[in-house]
Amino acid sequence: MPGSTFVLAGDRLTYAKLAAVTMIWGGTFVAGRFLAADLDPLLTASLRFILASLALLLFMAFARIPLACPTPAQMARLVLLGFFGIFFYNLCFFYGLHFINASRASLIVALNPAVIGLASCWWFKERLGRSQVLGIVLCLGGAAWVIVSRNPLLLQGRADAWIGDLLIFGCVLSWGVYSLGSRTLNHSLGPLQTVTWSVLLGTLMLCLTTLVSGRLTVQALDAIHWPHLLGLLYLGVLGSALAYIGYYDGIRRIGATRAGVFIALNPLTAVVCGALLLDEQLSTAMFFGGALILLGIYLCNKPLAPARA
Repeated sequence: MPGSTFVLAGDRLTYAKLAAVTMIWGGTFVAGRFLAADLDPLLTASLRFILASLALLLFMAFARIPLACPTPAQMARLVLLGFFGIFFYNLCFFYGLHFINASRASLIVALNPAVIGLASCWWFKERLGRSQVLGIVLCLGGAAWVIVSRNPLLLQGRADAWIGDLLIFGCVLSWGVYSLGSRTLNHSLGPLQTVTWSVLLGTLMLCLTTLVSGRLTVQALDAIHWPHLLGLLYLGVLGSALAYIGYYDGIRRIGATRAGVFIALNPLTAVVCGALLLDEQLSTAMFFGGALILLGIYLCNKPLAPARA
């Protein structure tokens, strides 16, 4: 039928957008590694989201879209999203990497699709079908395969590595809240307004923390050069402003569980970006892990197609 064909075509466009978002996020690992060598992590996070805030506000100004005035109930939810999705996530991420390496952290972050799926089932009583469960498992297994084949020694760590594991798992829980907590806001305010408000509030929290901790200084800002600024622009404009809107729009259209499995592409795109930009080696095992991820995403998003047809 024409109506169902139109809906399925819209789903394909949504899948393409989510795939593009994860490719952008995969590139943020490369940009983050470059900036981490010279800049303070907390300052980097603050500058990233200052740029993201400016990009969102400028886009709305050029598009002549006024910033919505949320109700008190909506503002309370937006504060929650800003705290968990922007502020707390970045604190857990940057401080967690003080205790464990990036590969080990990536393996923990790959738990996101499973956590989002289980939380949707528990929180919103969404039923997970067999293919969705299998798809999530394959995504997790594929991501683990890619990461482990990239760095077989990632499970080795210091005696206090458990602190880093706990902090990075805090990232997973924070992103779960950020993904699922937007459900009503995405429909009442829309993805653009929801992302803009959550980023503005989270940026304020980050900047206040950076100021209080003494990380935002003239000397620290003087250390930023053009290559750093380009990396920050990528992280802020593409990796935050644009990608967050695309991700929230995907959640609004196909749900948090089906959109969340695309996060499993992050390790794969990070590996590909590392090979293209940092001359890192690719292996057959990485391609096999990537195939598992793609199969998992297909299975997790397959069930609704027959019903719509």
